[in-house]
Amino acid sequence: MRQVEDVFADTLGGTALAPPRPQTPCAPRREAIARLATEAGLRRVHLLAWRDLEDAEAGGSEVHASTIARHWADAGVDVTIRTSAAAGLPAVVDRDGYRVVRRAGRYAVFPRAVAAGTLGRGGRPDGLVEVWNGMPFFSPMWARVPRVTFLHHVHAEMWDMALTQPTLARLGRTIEFAIAPPLYRRSRIVTLSASSREEIIARLGLPGTNITVVPPGVDPRFSPGGRRSSTPLIAAVGRLVPVKRFDVLIDILVELRTRHPALQAVIAGEGYEHGALGARIAAAGATEWIHLPGRLSDADLVLLYRRAWVVASTSAREGWGMTLTEAAACATPGVASAIAGHTDAVAHGVSGLLADDPGQLREALDAVIGDPVLRRRLSRGALARSSELTWEATAHGAMGALADEAHRRGARGPNPPPTRPGLRLAPRRAGDL
Repeated sequence: MRQVEDVFADTLGGTALAPPRPQTPCAPRREAIARLATEAGLRRVHLLAWRDLEDAEAGGSEVHASTIARHWADAGVDVTIRTSAAAGLPAVVDRDGYRVVRRAGRYAVFPRAVAAGTLGRGGRPDGLVEVWNGMPFFSPMWARVPRVTFLHHVHAEMWDMALTQPTLARLGRTIEFAIAPPLYRRSRIVTLSASSREEIIARLGLPGTNITVVPPGVDPRFSPGGRRSSTPLIAAVGRLVPVKRFDVLIDILVELRTRHPALQAVIAGEGYEHGALGARIAAAGATEWIHLPGRLSDADLVLLYRRAWVVASTSAREGWGMTLTEAAACATPGVASAIAGHTDAVAHGVSGLLADDPGQLREALDAVIGDPVLRRRLSRGALARSSELTWEATAHGAMGALADEAHRRGARGPNPPPTRPGLRLAPRRAGDL
């Protein structure tokens, strides 16, 4: 396989990009998070998630949870994430100021987390965050502390895409649509976008008054720089799984190549569909110009976004579409399926284009590639859109929701503030979750 730099780097030509966008200082937000936590008595917070950031199958949900945990820990909150085991990685690790406990398998993690929370292993937290990523932890049934639930999107047809056994897929749909919603009707839900909120209300029947929208941020490393590729380059980034519909994107790219003979494409990420997608590319005779480099390093991902003319997402389900706003921060517009989440991440006609079906996606990509005036306008809009999004604001918004729950439930009053930002508000208790 060609080296990543050979695939999308071209240091000899191309269009110069705008200078990096200025970054908002994080200290005021950190102090604000610390103040919210202190006034609500949230010294120690536990977070339940299906997978950890370092898991080979980690995606946007794991980036979201771990980034919030890092910012909360930086503000002085004692944070522990409990998740499933990851092959080849230790069961307990301290990372970025918070603790990660990785125990039990993909399915066993749910009952084990419930048992740990019910029995108080690792000490009773002051607050709980549950990540409802398809399968919930059913925290309303057992948690007796202030809590919020991160629910990024409705999974719906994803059950059939992800589970080959019809019985398991049917069970997943039954839990999502029939069993879980009545239990979560009084729970505070935090979701990423207004469109996801509307879908949660419509599909799951959860009351809108309990749903808070907190958009995800964009890491400062994503910024303009360097030079754009001198030939058309389409990028797509994500887990190589059916819901992302990279097979649809490959077919679109093959059609576009007939109109743009110099077209190159990079589909970056890991996942169990890598072999099938590689075979599809080979069958189309496109191995020389559609590349599957696997998971990219942070530096190479930034380079890809900066070099690309457009980033594409054909996904069927997203809570937001973080790859779209990461690319936007590099002044790269997006073309995406018009689904809940994407309709908030991309401002149609301003920072990118949205499309209802594969035919429209092909036409939109064709337009962006073929019209430099449109591409420059969308590039400016993408950079402006991304400048509104910071992880500090995301962490502050999520803590605000949890603090509201703590006050509403009559949690204990304010605790003394930390003596300096980043100082833990309470020592760890003996033992792990």
